Amino acid sequence: MRHLTAAAFVAIAAMLPGPALAEWPDKPVRIIVAYSAGGANDLLGRVFADQLSKTFGQQFFVENRTGGGGLIGTEAVARAAPDGYTLQISGMPSHVLAPAMNKNASFDPIKDFTHIAYLGGPPNVFAVHPSLGVNSFKELLALMKSQSDGMQYVSPSIGSVGNMVAEYVADKEKVKLSHIVYRGGGSAIQDLIAGHVKVGSMTLSTTRAHIAAGKLKPVAISSEKRLPQFSDLPTLVELGYPDLVVTTWYSLAGPAGLQREIVDKLNAAVNKAMDLPEVQKHLETEMVQTRKMTPAEATAFMQAEVNKWAPVARRVAAAK
Repeated sequence: MRHLTAAAFVAIAAMLPGPALAEWPDKPVRIIVAYSAGGANDLLGRVFADQLSKTFGQQFFVENRTGGGGLIGTEAVARAAPDGYTLQISGMPSHVLAPAMNKNASFDPIKDFTHIAYLGGPPNVFAVHPSLGVNSFKELLALMKSQSDGMQYVSPSIGSVGNMVAEYVADKEKVKLSHIVYRGGGSAIQDLIAGHVKVGSMTLSTTRAHIAAGKLKPVAISSEKRLPQFSDLPTLVELGYPDLVVTTWYSLAGPAGLQREIVDKLNAAVNKAMDLPEVQKHLETEMVQTRKMTPAEATAFMQAEVNKWAPVARRVAAAK
């Protein structure tokens, strides 16, 4: 009987949370952003870090670990201990495009991470300089087809969502495009509004103010449906590209093997934060489209995006 009682006690004790889990977080939690400060992922990271700090009573702080087109910071998270104290603002740039375009990537975007929550991102727009004389995507496409040397266009950088969307259209329509390479959206948008390059494939958050000022004319957007703020702007779905529903989206992830209880706590806290007025204001200002997902849904979404966009990214990388 003593043996049975002891065995039962051990079994019950094994089901109870251990001290480390019960106390999490008992020290600051870092959220790695694999790109420089000031970008959309950095800003999102800081917004949610602030809310998570309030929720859990411990500091959540952003650490910008740049280099390798997002690979260095992402690899650091993949190698980190799965204890809940190293997280990442993951998403389309770092987990879908970067590893597909770089043969030296040492991580698997699904197997080496625990995907916790979806944060969202802005859709992409095709925007043209008014001097181009184009008033619709149909007219822009006709102009592309008329230029055998390849129409020039800008995007934030090689491997950006804007780069992928433009090359996706070029591949489907069998037109030649010439990508003018920049290291970020800031310098690209300046040349676009100055008219040095006439066509841009950029995020709506980057182009919105210039569209409102009449410096750029949008002709198509990659959102699933038309946006209330741009009700006259057709979606790429409407224009015959059913697969081109895409945003420069971001998410929250940690190393593979992160304890389920921690994942669930973080997911609930992120989804709750999305309802806060101050968070909603930021999301609206940055034109971030979001929806609440469970960890399983966030993982499935990541896998679907890898399946869809990694082949496009590899094709673009091979053509460089």
